[in-house]
Amino acid sequence: MIITNTWRLIDSGSETAQSNMAIDEALLNCYKEGDMPIMRLYGWEDSLSFGRFSTLSKSLNTHKVQSENIPCVRRMSGGGILLHGGDLSYTLIIPRDWLKGTGVKESYHYLCGFLISLYKKMGYEAHFARDLKLDEIPSEICLAGLEAYDIVIKGKKIGGNAQRYTRHTLFQHGSIPMRINEVFFNELFSGDAGLDKMATLQQLGTPILYEDLSLLVQEAFRETFEVKLVPDTLSESEQRHAKQLQAEKYSQERWNLHG
Repeated sequence: MIITNTWRLIDSGSETAQSNMAIDEALLNCYKEGDMPIMRLYGWEDSLSFGRFSTLSKSLNTHKVQSENIPCVRRMSGGGILLHGGDLSYTLIIPRDWLKGTGVKESYHYLCGFLISLYKKMGYEAHFARDLKLDEIPSEICLAGLEAYDIVIKGKKIGGNAQRYTRHTLFQHGSIPMRINEVFFNELFSGDAGLDKMATLQQLGTPILYEDLSLLVQEAFRETFEVKLVPDTLSESEQRHAKQLQAEKYSQERWNLHG
């Protein structure tokens, strides 16, 4: 289904939660017909991100989050509350008509194929929950829930992925957890945060640095889709737009906590 074999690669390194989501939206908003598809890689500080329609009061200690000034940001995509810090995230931006006639779940199956390849390259048997015939589990917390095309290793969910569609574009981003600060996050939830249901690469026995994982992700992506990744940076217009979004949207409590 990949139509072109040349992609624009942007490795942003570690950014704040607000900056990360501002850059993602700036890339999507600035994307024009005929542009190269985009793969972005980036890291996070210890923080929380919320799905576009997440209801925080049901599972999150919002008073503690606010009083202790815990970094948090609301994504423009769907999904639940996701924990960050010690993870590498990716963003894909492609023309929507590349997957014309493909349903949302099938698009996850296709686009997340490189993640299955990544984990297998690292020596793990990784499968989609649906292929393991696991029941779906709805939850406001990403790690505690399970959907058909979540990826499972040794009986535990690893990472999470979410999408956003515009008229002409398909946007998908997701997280690959290297490690996690369990003490930091456990105290932020009013109930089960799902930490016992998740896997990280460190827990699986593969401690790895961001730089090394970035190279492996790129390799798995190139091999899975038979594409070329061309290293690039944000354009001046993308940088300006990202700074504006960070100041006017992603740094504002009315967006991050209330949507």
